[in-house]
Amino acid sequence: MYTDLFGKKRYKVNLHMHTNMSDGRKTPEEAVRIYKEHGYDAVALTDHWVAGENTSLHGVTLLSGAEYNCGGSDCRNGVFHIVAIGCEKEPNVNKQMGAQEMIDAIHAAGGLAVLAHPAWSLNSPAQILPLKGFDATEIYNSVSAVHHSRRPDSSILVDMLGAEGRYYPLVAADDAHYYDGSDERKSFIMVQAEDNTPEALKKAIKAGRFYASQGPEVHLFRNGSEFVAKTSPVSSIIFLSNYVWSQRAFDGEGITEARYVPREGEKFIRVMVEDAEGKMAWSQIIPIE
Repeated sequence: MYTDLFGKKRYKVNLHMHTNMSDGRKTPEEAVRIYKEHGYDAVALTDHWVAGENTSLHGVTLLSGAEYNCGGSDCRNGVFHIVAIGCEKEPNVNKQMGAQEMIDAIHAAGGLAVLAHPAWSLNSPAQILPLKGFDATEIYNSVSAVHHSRRPDSSILVDMLGAEGRYYPLVAADDAHYYDGSDERKSFIMVQAEDNTPEALKKAIKAGRFYASQGPEVHLFRNGSEFVAKTSPVSSIIFLSNYVWSQRAFDGEGITEARYVPREGEKFIRVMVEDAEGKMAWSQIIPIE
């Protein structure tokens, strides 16, 4: 458990990782131990088509998880990978289902449906917008930055969806497979929850009470006509919206606050920060209207 800049309890959570139950290179015990040793309070083991349980291991809370996919490999078909989190029973899914059927089945099992690595999957807004019920999307996916994958950052899709009025809670996750120093314990969410139980964490994630990070702390809130970002010491704070020319970057050494007044026509504001080590963090989106 951690305490944030405002004295609130936060839990460090990775919502996407694989083990040798599917195509990961570590056993569940080995993988969870790696995360425990680096200060994680909770993880979700999300092996492909293998449903996990809400439980604990080595003192780490385990949110039930699994990753389901449809659409094959050609992005023209709509390649969707969907992570199920916190299901109360195994979702009734099969490999003939489309994305909407999978989302519905995850919800019917009491879980949250997270759109995984949309940049890696080359999802387009036109493919995503007809789908209803995603509880979050990954803005950053660690494994998608290494080895044969080089599309980790889904920021452009997040902003294009925001321009259409679709605002998802933003998750950073590892999607760890290799455990070779490249894809594990890199990206996570810091969840503001009552306690470190699967139920409390799922409730907080559903409500968007978290920020996504690789290290820095970031908070965004509205104060009258302006938006205020407060952070741990960073080297840049960037406000982003649907306006192409509206981005505002504040650069410096060890800066901890920046303010931005949106222009008429901007529909939402979010913040991205980067520290001196190149580690990033992402706030949630705040709609303006």
